Order: sequence, then C-alpha cells, then structure tokens
Amino acid sequence: MQSKMAMRAFGGLDRKVSVIGQGTWYLDQGDRAKAVAALRRGLDLGMTHIDTAEMYGDAELVVGDAIAGRRDEVFLVSKVLPSNASRRGTVTACERSLKRLNTDRLDCYLLHWRGQYPLEETVAAFEHLVTQGKIASWGVSNFDADDLHELLAVAGKGRIACNQVLYHLRERAIEHRVVPWCEAHGVTVTAYSPFGHDDFPSPSSAQGRALQAIADQHRATPRQVALAFLTRRPSVIAIPKASSAEHAAENAAGGSLRLSEAEIAALDSAFPRGREPASLPML
Repeated sequence: MQSKMAMRAFGGLDRKVSVIGQGTWYLDQGDRAKAVAALRRGLDLGMTHIDTAEMYGDAELVVGDAIAGRRDEVFLVSKVLPSNASRRGTVTACERSLKRLNTDRLDCYLLHWRGQYPLEETVAAFEHLVTQGKIASWGVSNFDADDLHELLAVAGKGRIACNQVLYHLRERAIEHRVVPWCEAHGVTVTAYSPFGHDDFPSPSSAQGRALQAIADQHRATPRQVALAFLTRRPSVIAIPKASSAEHAAENAAGGSLRLSEAEIAALDSAFPRGREPASLPML
C-alpha cells in the first residue's frame, strides 16, 4: 500500500507537516551513504519532517548531507541539550547545529528535556533566535503536563509549538494527561521511538497476532498499523527512524493508513494503556 502522505498542523504555525516524519537517533552509527539514501527516499515519499539533535552524535551531519539541495522541502527540527540551555548556551548550541546541518534556519528547536537552567532563560533564548530568523518556532521534549503548565506561564499562549515524547504501543502514558493538555493548548505531540526501543511485538506473541490480523485487512504491515494507531488523533505525529530506503518506504505508507473504530478498539484491548505513572517515561 502507498498513497499520499497525510499532513497536519504543527503548533500554531501556518505550515503543515507530514503525519509520519523521520527520526535520526543512532542513524550515524551505520553506513552513512545508506542512511543518507534512507532520508532522501523518505523525502521522496512525503516524509518531509526530519528530527535530529545535538545529542545524536554525527546525525546532524548525516541530515545535512541528506537535505543538501532540498532544504526548502524539509521541516527541520533539532534539539538543545539541557546542559547547554542557558540563555547564551542555547543560542551557541543552535548556531553550532545550524553549521553542522549546513542550513541557516531550523523550522523548530526543542529543549531536549528539562534540566538545571530556569525555563525563563531557555525561552528567552528561543525567542531571540526567532527574532533573528534562525528558528521559526520552538518547543520541548519529554515534558509532563505539570512541566508544560509551568512553561505556559513563562512563555504565554501560542508560543509552545510541540512536545516530543516517548510513545509506542507498549508505552501509552502520555494519553493520561500530556495529550489532553497539548490538545487543549494547541501544542503538537510528536511521538518518538514509535516502535519501542528494540521492543516491537514479535509475530508469534498475542500482541503480534493482533497487529497482523489488522495488517492483513489493509494489505499493510504490523509497523504501519502501529503508526496508524499512534497517530489516530489529529494532535499526534510520529518520527520513526529508518536505516534503509526500504524501511523508509514502509514507514511512509503508514501515513495514509486509516483504522476503523473496531480496529482501534481491538488494539486498545491488546495494548492496554495502564495506570498513569508517577513520572513521564523517557529514553
């Protein structure tokens, strides 16, 4: 199956992004030419949202190679480490990422997780970068609902573009409070590690069989069904990683798959949400 990639609003921006994007964590640890080819294949298929971070080793360099000559097609996101997220450090880190990515701007810049620096400092740096034209928007990653509420008080309405969080079939903690908070405040939820971290259900397990049964109905794959389930709400997009062009094509097809209410209910039963944890899980 392959049809046109679905697009969704991103925060308060006028520009829309692909419902399935491309993650790059660990992408620098394999064959570089193959990684670049995978990202370019993803772009060809409409996965124009590419996410990276200064923490991801040489991934920014790989992305820079992949988007060379195609920058205007891409919705490009990177992240600042909490240890660099002072007012001055955030600006310096952004400029360093821009150089590694070989571009003059980011479409969104995220605080990777909350650290020691006051949110006021990081937000001030983000807003300064916006005025300079080096970023078009900003957001956060791994923020729980309480953190988001505190951030809103600092930044004001309409400034937080997205919250990037761990979300896969076996980890649905964000559905308790994070997703509802984001939907109430116009903040996009970006699901990272949507297949789990080496934890995707095996075909022989009960969960694997539940996925396969639905996949068979759509002539799809279990991973495409997983992506469709995770992005079933209009506030959620996902950024799976692909280490090959073939894998990128498989991910892209998940962006056009639509599940019925009965299929969503079946997956909800096979992968129960569980109780809300004391703290938000992250990788």
